[in-house]
Amino acid sequence: MLWDKGFDSNAFLTQVSATGAQALGRLRSNRRTPVLTVLADGSYLSTIGTLQIRIVEARITVTCADGTTFTGSYRLVTTLTDAARYPAAALVRLYHQRWEHESAYYALRHTIMQGRVLRSGDPAGCEQEMWSVLTLYQLLRTVMVDAAESRPGTDPDRCGFSIALHTARDLVVQAAGITACGITLVGAIGRRVLANLLPPRRLRVSTRKVTSPISRYNDRLDDGRPDRSRPVTALSIAILAAPPSQAPLPAVSRDDRLAALTDRRSKRVLALLQQDPSRSWRPRDIAYHLGDITLGTMYRQLSRWAESGLILKIGSGLYTATTHSQTPLPRPRKR
Repeated sequence: MLWDKGFDSNAFLTQVSATGAQALGRLRSNRRTPVLTVLADGSYLSTIGTLQIRIVEARITVTCADGTTFTGSYRLVTTLTDAARYPAAALVRLYHQRWEHESAYYALRHTIMQGRVLRSGDPAGCEQEMWSVLTLYQLLRTVMVDAAESRPGTDPDRCGFSIALHTARDLVVQAAGITACGITLVGAIGRRVLANLLPPRRLRVSTRKVTSPISRYNDRLDDGRPDRSRPVTALSIAILAAPPSQAPLPAVSRDDRLAALTDRRSKRVLALLQQDPSRSWRPRDIAYHLGDITLGTMYRQLSRWAESGLILKIGSGLYTATTHSQTPLPRPRKR
């Protein structure tokens, strides 16, 4: 699963991971993540809430046909923690494919539905229609990918969705794909798609434009990208080194499940936070005081204790005692 900035919350990543899916997305620049283990490709293992994740920071340099260049940066978070199997540079290139979901929306809304709305007048009927459209879309995309993979070196992006849809529709209407052994639509659709491949996509770049005058993104800051679309002649990806970590914490956490109740880690952390209820504690500072826990375990346990109400989380990586109370911000005046 790919996503853009704005969806890097603990709950979002945990819910995605719970489905068995793998995630790759953009992390906010002000999100502080601990450096647990630096990997060979420059990325590093970290944690968000109770979930172990991997951070990839990269700088991208784009060279246009007219010789102009500009740079941008990615700070990615992913649940793909195996650096040998999923190199950082490959993940950076994969992240660019997140815009493909716009093509999916266009195919569903315009190519399949032709701009029409669902016909059912009740929720159950609308749900049934929605799943039928999504199933058809997924089947056609599967056929297109299978066809592209049958010809080595063919990019699935060159397969036309309209061609696949019209071919499938013709076969159903004419009953041309029905044989004594069943329906053989895949071969016919795949052959038609491969016979009418689209030209390779051109590498182009331009600043993001918003056509709606009332959009909150209408006035955008200058990000260095050209105003008009320009062809790209070179693309360079440099993986940035992980930020330096502080003095190492213990390599193994002490198991205190058999310890006395008064000596449990949760009791010690709560007592530490209650010594100064107004202080905002970071997980690394708490781990240093305890001296018998790794930073990853500290993050996971603090997250669980905050969810249960034992302690209070007041910000990204900031914890305090439950007796701490923040002064609410004044409400804006209505004009």
